[in-house]
Amino acid sequence: MTADAAGTVPVNVCEQIRRVRDELGVSLQELGQRTGYSTAVLSQIENHLISPSLGTMIILAKALNVPIGRFLGHEDTEPFTIIRRDERQTVSRFESREGFRYGYTYESLGVGKRDRKMEPFCLTMEPATLPSGQLSSHEGEEFIYVLEGSIDVTLWQHTDVLAAGDSIYYDSTIPHRVCCHGDEPARILAVIHP
Repeated sequence: MTADAAGTVPVNVCEQIRRVRDELGVSLQELGQRTGYSTAVLSQIENHLISPSLGTMIILAKALNVPIGRFLGHEDTEPFTIIRRDERQTVSRFESREGFRYGYTYESLGVGKRDRKMEPFCLTMEPATLPSGQLSSHEGEEFIYVLEGSIDVTLWQHTDVLAAGDSIYYDSTIPHRVCCHGDEPARILAVIHP
């Protein structure tokens, strides 16, 4: 892996998911029963053939009873955390080992804080080379604030475009998709309450 603009090496979330599952002694079959994902899909995630979305990571973390920060290579041990701009851990979402861009990179803004109830992220969304029309749903709530550019948001049959300064707050159980609008990247602040 190569270092990002801040000089940090992006985390391989897929390897971390496997490591956590192995440490806890949970089989792929058991994890499949807990999440509803097939063992084939879970194996593809762990072997970096499919890159998990934030929603999928939340489902996996909940099924393994660990904070999502464990997938980012952090132990959450402190009563508070300060993440400096140049210390953010970048995670890129790829479609496969071949490196096709799936559409975003994200930086966790809450790692290190123990017992947190929210998962804050700063996401840079790019026009995807492999766009997906698939909707996601999971327990919880999500808040998104557009910092730069614009994004497409789909909630069930409702589709809208949000520009810089716009925000949306919704139940994550609603089938949803958020992606970059047009040909320019967008940056958003996303807070997820799993």
